[in-house]
Amino acid sequence: MTGTYSSEDPDEELDCSAVMVDVWLLLDNECDSDAKRRLQAHIDSCSSCLEHYGIEAQIKSLVGRKCGGEQAPDGLKQRLALKLQQTVVQYRITGE
Repeated sequence: MTGTYSSEDPDEELDCSAVMVDVWLLLDNECDSDAKRRLQAHIDSCSSCLEHYGIEAQIKSLVGRKCGGEQAPDGLKQRLALKLQQTVVQYRITGE
């Protein structure tokens, strides 16, 4: 996955805007090891980015706790599947 941290020169300084754009790639562990190292090094040395990263990490954790693992009840899944099948059949018959 590429982001704004990609560069021909791996030692090039990152600016805060590039780090903020890619902070979710780091949080979701969706960047390669070099990009992770560069992003983390910048965050560790920049109090503004560290604060932003911390806020985003808390949001990710909160969403995971409050929304993670929830599944629709089996009855709802069955009703939705049936309704979709009926809609497809009706569309094929009427063309609408």
